[in-house]
Amino acid sequence: MLTRTEEKARGLADLPPAQSDTLIALIAIVHADPRPDKIDVGVGVFRDGAGNTPILKVIKEAEQRLHDTQVTKSYLGSAGDKRYTELLRPILLGDYADDERIVGLQTPGGCGALRLGFDLLARANPQARVFIGGPTWPNHPPIIRAVGLGIVDYPYYERGQGAIRFEDMIEAFRSGEPGDIALLHGCCHNPTGADLDEDQWREVAKVVVDRGLVPFIDIAYQGFGRGLDEDAFGVRLMLDTCDEVVIAQSCDKNFSVYRDRVGSLWIKSASREASANAMAHVFQIAREMWSMPPDHGAAAVRIVLDDPELKQRWLGELAAMRDRINAVRQRIAAADPRLAFIGRQYGMFSMLPLSKEQVLKLREDHAIYMAESGRFNIVGMGDGQIDRFIAAVVEAMDA
Repeated sequence: MLTRTEEKARGLADLPPAQSDTLIALIAIVHADPRPDKIDVGVGVFRDGAGNTPILKVIKEAEQRLHDTQVTKSYLGSAGDKRYTELLRPILLGDYADDERIVGLQTPGGCGALRLGFDLLARANPQARVFIGGPTWPNHPPIIRAVGLGIVDYPYYERGQGAIRFEDMIEAFRSGEPGDIALLHGCCHNPTGADLDEDQWREVAKVVVDRGLVPFIDIAYQGFGRGLDEDAFGVRLMLDTCDEVVIAQSCDKNFSVYRDRVGSLWIKSASREASANAMAHVFQIAREMWSMPPDHGAAAVRIVLDDPELKQRWLGELAAMRDRINAVRQRIAAADPRLAFIGRQYGMFSMLPLSKEQVLKLREDHAIYMAESGRFNIVGMGDGQIDRFIAAVVEAMDA
């Protein structure tokens, strides 16, 4: 048997090819297209009627205040901006904001919260399996695999009918073992737009409790569906019914601070002491990954939420974004009976009933870009592009 020194040295040149993220690759393809009339409904950012992703007026004002008053760039500590998470509690947790069993900290976006939460659960129970409904956000499975947890896939959505396969979801959860994890989209399901209704949430909660599953809720679009409180229904129901809950939250969308990466992780356990111990592990894991979270975006959000007048203006700007999403949904849904389901869904994303070949033909013939699955951003285009988009999609469905 060869000793380590006798074996062939391995280095970076021996790495296998990396598996690219299809949505990230799509951004590069769009940029390479020189056609001036191209439509990019693949990237997941809100665009207004003019086709721009605006900085909210309240964020602009908060950043100016931050510029004028900030006196240091010293570290904040592993928890980040504590006032930021304190102000998020009533928005996310509602009546459970004062529950001492629920602890939270600032993270670099929702993605950082997901990785941190799954890493914590993997340390608590390395044998746990994560139940994921398909299709889901493409970064969910890689994050889960990276912490060493197994995945159980089940069908969540029927594309041809634009409907949730709810019985399949319930059947999958009934096969779970105590300690397994149920990954749930809090609202505005990405990529389908198909959300559980309140009765379905109640049935899911019952099965989760009966089987002893841990609900992990990814809520990245609160306020983009029906409203802040309405979109948090599932989160609050799980907090009411389950002893252990993990929540990954993002402010990137509802404050339009995408590049600043503003999120939070929340943990509920059966006791204040257990939650405090879990948070100590979270701090250790965060130390190993990013040590201290960035400040700027969370500080701007904190300034908005800490000022009653700014907060009220933010609610107005958030409502305007939500109203545009829902108005564009209705406009697309009214164009063709085969697209009517889009008007019954929520958030920035839906999946068109198109094959991969039809999606690629839209790219070639019309410079319209979306994921090969047919997932598209409802508000990825300006008002002046919507009719051309609809006409091209209907043409593709008729072909």
